[in-house]
Amino acid sequence: MGKVAVGAAVVCAATVCAAAALVVRHRMRCSGRWARAMAILREFEENCGTPIGKLRQVADAMTVEMHAGLASEGGSKLKMLISYVDNLPSGEENGLFYALDLGGTNFRVIRVLLGGRDGGVVKQEFEEVSIPPHLMTGSSDALFGFIATVLANFVATESEGLHPSPGRQRELGFTFSFPVRQTSIASGNLIKWTKGFLIDDVVGQDVVGELTKAMERIGLDMRVSALVNDTIGTLAGGRYHNPDVIAAVILGTGTNAAYVERAQAIPKWHGLLPKSGEMVINMEWGNFRSSHLPLTEYDQDLDVESLNPGEQIFEKIISGMYLGEIVRRVLLKMAEEAAFFGDIVPPKLKIPFILRTPHMSAMHHDESSDLRVVGSKLKDILEIPHTSLKMRKAIVELCDIVATRGARLSAAGIVGIIKKLGRDTVKDGEKQKSVIAMDGGLYEHYSKFSTCMESTLKELLGEEVSDNIVVEQSNDGSGIGAALLAASHSQYLDVEES
Repeated sequence: MGKVAVGAAVVCAATVCAAAALVVRHRMRCSGRWARAMAILREFEENCGTPIGKLRQVADAMTVEMHAGLASEGGSKLKMLISYVDNLPSGEENGLFYALDLGGTNFRVIRVLLGGRDGGVVKQEFEEVSIPPHLMTGSSDALFGFIATVLANFVATESEGLHPSPGRQRELGFTFSFPVRQTSIASGNLIKWTKGFLIDDVVGQDVVGELTKAMERIGLDMRVSALVNDTIGTLAGGRYHNPDVIAAVILGTGTNAAYVERAQAIPKWHGLLPKSGEMVINMEWGNFRSSHLPLTEYDQDLDVESLNPGEQIFEKIISGMYLGEIVRRVLLKMAEEAAFFGDIVPPKLKIPFILRTPHMSAMHHDESSDLRVVGSKLKDILEIPHTSLKMRKAIVELCDIVATRGARLSAAGIVGIIKKLGRDTVKDGEKQKSVIAMDGGLYEHYSKFSTCMESTLKELLGEEVSDNIVVEQSNDGSGIGAALLAASHSQYLDVEES
């Protein structure tokens, strides 16, 4: 009996020891995995670093590229496109104006009644319409015919007091957010379609001409007086409300900037100098690149696998289209190389662009004690049901690294524009305000991003200069801005002035 008991005790002890050893090994394996996951995160953080010295180099590089792009066509990765907008709204504009905003699968028609210096925007009405999918790949006549018909029906709803003055043609600002080679304020040839459109007979054609022909076919008497993109519309809307606006920046799904340049500072401009002495430049700054940009292996892989490799490098590290995707790529590496989510890599984590920037923003802004928003996003989007608080904290930190880099580089880009305009120093006794009109969902809705961008601007410019630099939210530039540009480039301006 005694021998059996001793034997059982020995077996029991051995089992306990083996179990204990398994626990120890499991813990060691877990701590080894955690250490590897954290090493991946730390290396990424280091490679994303934006110390102030590096940001100054990025700002200087932006200024240098701006000069190069203004000097000659193709002289820089920055296109620095001449917009032919030489007359921004002043606030004096009067009358009824229309806008058409075509930038994706929906388009908007807008009607604005302007009341001059004292009246401002008296009335604003709009209608949003989805483009039937077959028209996105059909013919020019079909697409522009559909748009002209919607516009004519909208014009027919003008109420009493919302008609143009007798004998005057209705005028329209056309926001067309596709690559265009502009040839005048109201003409531009389509370079290529994007965003799912593919209508071959429009490529190379003047899009204003195509719209005008469609309007004439149905008897709609309306003149397109300005062809613009959404960034220039934002600049116009900003300037209308505030004469100190010097530039506009869009930080949304994509990103771009436009600013007011002295016409004499544009060597590639060979036309007559405009009366105003100014010209709005569409920078197309998403295409900026520099050896000073802190790019990581994840950015390089994202670029190689994108639809436009080697292009839009700046956009791919600062804009809303890509921030969530960068987070996904780092998480995937942590899952594959450090079993961050357990032994099986979550299948959903392998799907490009499944984690969108609004999801990332929601996780980044989670202030609950158990980070339950992070937990629910991982569960709902990536189908990862169980995550510890420690893991959730690491994911919030990853979001912070990606957003901080994007926000600080955006600030450096803005400083590049301010430097180009010579507004990065304070002249004796001068208190000249410089206002940057901002638009886009990333800036508007991702508050940790916008707060970081604004504090970095102050850090880069110093207290004295940053007192004179103001960042202002400017909503719906692509809509009302286009109507305002139709007003400031109206064919009736000379009549009114004489």
